Amino acid sequence: MKRRVVVTGIGFVTPIGLGVKNTWNALLEGKSGVSTITKFDPSELKTQIAGQVTDNFNPHDYMDAKEANRSDDFILFSMAAAKMAIDDSQLEIDDELSERVGTVVSSGIGGMKSYYDTFKVMDSRGPGRISPFFIPNIVTNMAAGYISINFNAKGPNCCTTTACAASGHAITMASYFIQRGDADVMIVGGTEAPLIPLTVAGFNAMKALSTRNDDPSTASRPFDKDRDGFILSEGSAMLILEEVEFAKKRGARIYSEILGSGMSGDGFHITAPSLSGPVRSMQAALKDSSVNPDDIDYINAHGTSTQLNDVNETNAIKKVFGDNAYNIPVSSTKSMTGHMLGAAGAVETAICSLAIYNSVIPPTINLFNPDPECDLDYVPFEPREKKIKTVLSNSYGFGGTNSSITIQQFS
Repeated sequence: MKRRVVVTGIGFVTPIGLGVKNTWNALLEGKSGVSTITKFDPSELKTQIAGQVTDNFNPHDYMDAKEANRSDDFILFSMAAAKMAIDDSQLEIDDELSERVGTVVSSGIGGMKSYYDTFKVMDSRGPGRISPFFIPNIVTNMAAGYISINFNAKGPNCCTTTACAASGHAITMASYFIQRGDADVMIVGGTEAPLIPLTVAGFNAMKALSTRNDDPSTASRPFDKDRDGFILSEGSAMLILEEVEFAKKRGARIYSEILGSGMSGDGFHITAPSLSGPVRSMQAALKDSSVNPDDIDYINAHGTSTQLNDVNETNAIKKVFGDNAYNIPVSSTKSMTGHMLGAAGAVETAICSLAIYNSVIPPTINLFNPDPECDLDYVPFEPREKKIKTVLSNSYGFGGTNSSITIQQFS
């Protein structure tokens, strides 16, 4: 029998808020975190809006100032979210426990700003002016490394880099480590800091981003007929996972239980979604969790606000759940947070845990003109009070990589 895994701490660094209380309240208020880009001059770009981490984020509140000043934003966000999650869990990682605490942190593209800025330095001033911190700032596993070093976590330590499914896969991997007895506690999540001109221009070249620059707060429109692309966002979420008996013994507050997970590959196209991949991912999660399709009370959709994904995910849900799909509330919190790429799955698994814990489903905002091809219950505009026992969270990534996680009320 595999060991049970529970969620005991959550940390958020997002465009809609910092920490559990601020982020959760913003979700229930239907607050959009999308605004005109201020990190650089976006005037030459087709897309000039994004989800930027709130102005009151100060990395010096979460790590040594000297270290913070030389670190890429994706590291800073992860360190802050990890500290929040550890504090939220009231976990004390002493030397006796340290080897039983592991770290899995995902990122889709790592230190893009450091890469971009350093290239400009080399191009204009030559290789002699390259910082010795350049390489540590761009490799995607460095967030996991910093967290391990700073919080005394000496157990399994690794990174998943599977595009927008990355932190769903990270949570799956972290759960495996606990289930098989390699760790008692895992610090797990995702982090992303993609807001540089090059990244925005690259997604624009793919015609993937919304260009609704004149109305940022309504630009992310999952399942809406007039959706025109996703919103690129930065941020991080971290969760503390614990083996259930370990958590109970120390009297931890338990938000939820990670029940099971599924993964699949489309084997179809580098960017366009297939129907079979998401279907098999969800089915695998249900099988791993030993739950029936009728047991799912809520689905947190990948819901990116792109034409292809939203219809495909809707059809995949119908394929898995049959006629009962119309009875299951499905919402996309990316309508508020935007799309944090490799951090999205962790953000949304944490949101699902809070939905279970508080018996409230967060809404899909900006659903002004529902797409006839997207005809499920997307919980439009207003949160919904509902007793929730079992939830499914989906994350899909370029390359045809899929993740589905089942989260359950702890009992």
